[in-house]
Amino acid sequence: MAEDILQDQPIRQIRRDGVEYTLLGTAHVSRASAEAVKEMASSGEFDAVAVELCQARYDALTAERKWTDLDLYRIIRDGKAGLVMANLALSAYQRRIAEQFGIEPGAEMRAATVAAKEQDIPLQLVDRDLATTLRRSYASVPWYKRMYMMAGLALGMVSSEEIDEEAIEKLKEGDILESTFTEFAEQSPELYEALIAERDRYMASRLREENIDAEGRKVLVVIGAGHMEGLAKHLESSVFDPSTERKTLEAMPPKSRWPKVLPWAIMLLIITGFIIGFSRSPELGWQLVFFWVVINGGLAALGALIARGHPLTVLSAVIAAPLTSLNPTIAAGMVTGLVESWLRKPRVSDLENLRFDITTMKGWFRNPATRILLVFFLSNLGSAIGTWVAGFKIFGALS
Repeated sequence: MAEDILQDQPIRQIRRDGVEYTLLGTAHVSRASAEAVKEMASSGEFDAVAVELCQARYDALTAERKWTDLDLYRIIRDGKAGLVMANLALSAYQRRIAEQFGIEPGAEMRAATVAAKEQDIPLQLVDRDLATTLRRSYASVPWYKRMYMMAGLALGMVSSEEIDEEAIEKLKEGDILESTFTEFAEQSPELYEALIAERDRYMASRLREENIDAEGRKVLVVIGAGHMEGLAKHLESSVFDPSTERKTLEAMPPKSRWPKVLPWAIMLLIITGFIIGFSRSPELGWQLVFFWVVINGGLAALGALIARGHPLTVLSAVIAAPLTSLNPTIAAGMVTGLVESWLRKPRVSDLENLRFDITTMKGWFRNPATRILLVFFLSNLGSAIGTWVAGFKIFGALS
């Protein structure tokens, strides 16, 4: 084994339940790390290779899942548009790093998967599913921090500025998820727990699950250097049943009641306002309805227009927003997004160009696929603002 390649790489050996784990800490934007992984995984010394990947990230890394597989109509219908936008944002950040430094983040993980296949040894995917991590991270912070977090993510994914040296140094110690949300994680213990500490526990549990009753097995564990200490600690000392621990860390935390109650409360208040208005006079009642339709529908339509939606999509926002705002089970963006995806179905070439277009603001508006997501998001935002503005206007007219 080439000692000169490995001398600068953090390596730690742990024995648990008769299994010997060799933890190799890597930098996600380092050619040296990728070479070290290739050297160790191809050495013939190991019976299995474990990597800091979930199935979704593995598929993306090995091109088994491509953006051309996106069914945006179904994504919006199933309420997964927000998750897809977050995935695209992370991909945009990764693409910018690749263009700036000439190496794809995750090259060391790809080297590990290739080496495992060449050596014909098991590849163990031990990280938590990306969607679960994002949802638990989102649920772990207060609503006002969520807005801050999403705004920062949105601005970062389309920024034209070069990624600074400090961000790259942090990326060398963590991964795309951590580097993207580092600023927020530092300010929020809850986010740090969901994004970093929980994953250390999760990966330790998965390693024990994957290698149960495998005494004598030697496993090479390829992880970001920032996870070395946490993973080693839990792998050595955890007394919890690994299966139970994993299920606990995959479960969604209980949702707060008020986000569910608030839309229904708003609906009741608005309808009550209409009833009071019509009880005073039909003219006043219709005036209040006019305020509601024009303000709510108008701002939703403005959002769809800013997203460069089709004229019929903009019209659908005018019609749908005043109705969906009184029906908490459906959002205006679901209607406008579905209409836009039906009118302007992305071509295969549009989906193939996603990886380039998502790195710039112009690209997000130019590509039909991302434009659908923008229509969904901005018309929803317009309708939400319109609900509050129109509500105040209605009760101002009644006072």
